[in-house]
Amino acid sequence: MGFVQIIDYRTDRQDELEGLFDEWAKASEGKRTATHELHTKDRQDASHYVDIVEFPSYEEAMRNSDLPETRRIAGEMEALCTDGPRFLNLEVMRDDQL
Repeated sequence: MGFVQIIDYRTDRQDELEGLFDEWAKASEGKRTATHELHTKDRQDASHYVDIVEFPSYEEAMRNSDLPETRRIAGEMEALCTDGPRFLNLEVMRDDQL
């Protein structure tokens, strides 16, 4: 049905991470399998962020993870984080439009 990856992390260097995300989007254009991404910030903790990335399937997410661009950016992202990133790999069970 679909697959969602949650990336949970803390950073005080969000502007640099935004640049990394933009760089990844440009470098992986035409190759990436992610279909939608939400970038969120915790209202109670300014250093806590959660990204929600949608894929058509787990297999497509793993293909995306194997891209050289994704591997490089993930390593650079980790270096900018004070905690994390932690990844949750979630199979979509229902998708209701409310």
